[in-house]
Amino acid sequence: YAMLLSLIFLIVLVAAVVGFVFRHEIKTNFESNLNLALRDYNVTADWHSEAVDTIQRTLHCCGVQNYSDWERTDYFAQRGIPWSCCKSQDDCSEEDLKDPSKAKLKVFVDGCFFLVTSTMESKMSIVAGISFGIACFQLVGIILACCLSQYITNNQYEMV
Repeated sequence: YAMLLSLIFLIVLVAAVVGFVFRHEIKTNFESNLNLALRDYNVTADWHSEAVDTIQRTLHCCGVQNYSDWERTDYFAQRGIPWSCCKSQDDCSEEDLKDPSKAKLKVFVDGCFFLVTSTMESKMSIVAGISFGIACFQLVGIILACCLSQYITNNQYEMV
């Protein structure tokens, strides 16, 4: 049992170190995937498009760096900026969303990349604290399992 807990502890430790070391690569990868999701965005509600809509609605953002990122997509040529960028669904019209100068007043102007990464970084201290607490419990479990094993081993030899 102590060996199993030690293995799990080492796996979590390695995952934390790798996540910390490669955090910049994770950001870059997220940004490129978000750009790809915008480029391939469509109205057929595939999971990439739904993810983009959810991020934009939840974080009150639009595009990767800002709302003008949509102007370089095929979707913008057909329908304009997506409805998920609108500050108020009642106040947005399709004509407003097709005109970037009018859309600036109706949609969220901040990009999603900065908001997602800043939200993740602000929550990292909570994740690190919880991970540290779990690691402490694992270490206590490893120590207690070793003590129990030692106690059982000592008593077997005394009984004979």
